[in-house]
Amino acid sequence: MANKVTLKQIAREVGLSPASVSLVLNNRPCRISEENRRRIKEVAAREHYIPNQIARSLVTQRSKTLGLIVPNIESRFFSSLAKNLEQRCRAEGYALFITNSDGLPENDLDLLSLLVTRGVDGLFLVVGDEVPDDRALIDELSGLPVPYVMVDRVVDELSCDKVMFDHELGGYMATRYLLQMGHRRIACMVNAAKTITGRKRLVGYLRALREAGVEPDLSLVAETEYYISSAYEAAADVLASDATAVFASSDNIALGLLKRMHEQGRRIPRDYSLVSYDNSAADALFEPSLTSIEQNVAELSHHAVGLMMRRLDNPAADPVERVLKPHLVIKESVAAL
Repeated sequence: MANKVTLKQIAREVGLSPASVSLVLNNRPCRISEENRRRIKEVAAREHYIPNQIARSLVTQRSKTLGLIVPNIESRFFSSLAKNLEQRCRAEGYALFITNSDGLPENDLDLLSLLVTRGVDGLFLVVGDEVPDDRALIDELSGLPVPYVMVDRVVDELSCDKVMFDHELGGYMATRYLLQMGHRRIACMVNAAKTITGRKRLVGYLRALREAGVEPDLSLVAETEYYISSAYEAAADVLASDATAVFASSDNIALGLLKRMHEQGRRIPRDYSLVSYDNSAADALFEPSLTSIEQNVAELSHHAVGLMMRRLDNPAADPVERVLKPHLVIKESVAAL
């Protein structure tokens, strides 16, 4: 392995001070001639000079790194979010550290501490399932020494930059479409006990039913976590009911339902109509393809990184909250009744 070239070595070769070389290579204002600038850059390129980011951060007070905490990196939605955020951060000149909390507030606390002690300039945070009841995490975020942007899942009590989709509207749109297709006995598989997003999607489901003059039957609401195995268990009650349609509030939940349906020889939309949530690539494996509520991850990432760059440039700016609109993507999993 070749030895790493230093500023001092480049300075000796061009006959200038290390300080002058540093100014040129960091594109800082200086009174160095164009000829000497050219010589410095030629030597740096020939010797494959790599800037020492640690040394640079001591001067600039910026590490050019950001952190991301997600609840479940195996989730198609969160893995896509992590990928999009990483690409956009890299385009802004930042490296992104990606961590996974398993949806546990205690892990969120540990990861916040880990990333801050690693010197990140800011954090993107998708909170774990039980955060609304976790005082310790709220207190920790309130005193965080670096800026942070809450993404997708937010805590209303905290005053900070936030970007999310309108989850209540998504639940409303999914249920309204099933109602428009003639269904009245509509089951809802939702993670409302532990997540803010689930609670909001459930509110949207109930609002759509009431607007259509259908009194909600809570026996058709099946509680499940955002895991295929959990949804598979919850699907037993749904399939034993008289529902003709199902609103599954995530693609993982829809996959758990489809697995149990397949075992029972039931099919979409022959036996049940189905609207899912997230519109991930997972349904490419299934026929018919799933009608779903789409949350555009690229749009979410764009706004999250924009808010972070704004905050880093202006730490005293007022917090911004952006609520994005989901979209209904109609495919083949809903039949008219």
